Amino acid sequence: MPPPLHVGGCVPDVVELTKALIAAESVTPARGRVFDVLEAALLPIGFAVDRFVVGEAPDGPVENLLAVRGDGPRHFAFAGHVDVVPAGEGWWPWSAEIRDGLLYGRGAVDMKGAVAAFVAAAGRSNSGTLSLIITGDEEGPATYGTRALTDRMAARGLAPDLCLVGEPTSTEKLGDMIKIGRRGSVNIWIEVAGRQGHVAYPHLADNPIPRLVALLAAIEAIVLDDGTDWFQPSNIEITDIAVGNPAANVIPAKASARISIRFNDLHSGDALVARIGALAAAHGATVTGRVSGEAFLTAPGAFSALVADAIDHVTGLTPTLSTTGGTSDARFLSKLCPVVEFGLLNATMHKVDEAVAIADLHALTDIYTKIIADALAPAQA
Repeated sequence: MPPPLHVGGCVPDVVELTKALIAAESVTPARGRVFDVLEAALLPIGFAVDRFVVGEAPDGPVENLLAVRGDGPRHFAFAGHVDVVPAGEGWWPWSAEIRDGLLYGRGAVDMKGAVAAFVAAAGRSNSGTLSLIITGDEEGPATYGTRALTDRMAARGLAPDLCLVGEPTSTEKLGDMIKIGRRGSVNIWIEVAGRQGHVAYPHLADNPIPRLVALLAAIEAIVLDDGTDWFQPSNIEITDIAVGNPAANVIPAKASARISIRFNDLHSGDALVARIGALAAAHGATVTGRVSGEAFLTAPGAFSALVADAIDHVTGLTPTLSTTGGTSDARFLSKLCPVVEFGLLNATMHKVDEAVAIADLHALTDIYTKIIADALAPAQA
């Protein structure tokens, strides 16, 4: 049975809820108990909760949660995840222990603390339409996570006006950075076929390794761009080379490699796969590409200003607008409506002894409370 989450009324207590979410072990793909905890916090504050499991092995099954409250003219959504990366060695990550003002546990900042802060903030609001788009598969392949949630929303006719993703975007102090975009990501597998033979008789074989090396050198020489006003330059990285030849006197039958490209909004994933594919064909190679997400940008404007104003109101900081870092589920949500990301400090995410400051949990709740109020305020004529 979940611990008490509502202290002094039906508004969830952000610290108790964060502790309960951490204690619910949820290495990706998450299912079950962690969603029980979240549902128990949402029902008393008026949310209708839709939980569903989707997908098959190897990427599933995955549990997702879509919670909606209200029927006002403005719809504000919060998106996040309750799955976490594996713990790592040297600590017990599910104890949710508080020491010296810090709450320790896997997911404390990435991103159970932000989920708890938004739920607590939602408990203070009573106007407009609010929704929570929560997946159990953000840290994994994301095959059956937020994409399945967006399909569920489309089927129900739910269309947010704005969406905030609670990723840990702050770097030195809570509120110092907002993410207004992310680069896209594509992985490409390259294979060069040869003909096996004895190394003493190379004329009777076809060694694929020199062709693979030449192809990788050509790929390494590519300069995709010099960056844009909001994005750093796109980059190509060679992430694996494999031959798997156990014999020292045999020319192998094939050689393979993998590259990863992080790209800005000057490119698309499919176009990059096609470009590498054309180059590979000239070297007698074939490619298979997988686009994890396209680049997106929510241009600075009313939404980022609304979030920045709430941060300044609570912390006195003026946040930097950024597109740095890896991918997030905002890449899927950006197709629905304007999206920005803002959450806790990211210094300890994915590390042993991940921790969040108790003071930051309370401050983030206050920031989210103001964001909700301003986002749901009636439009000015």
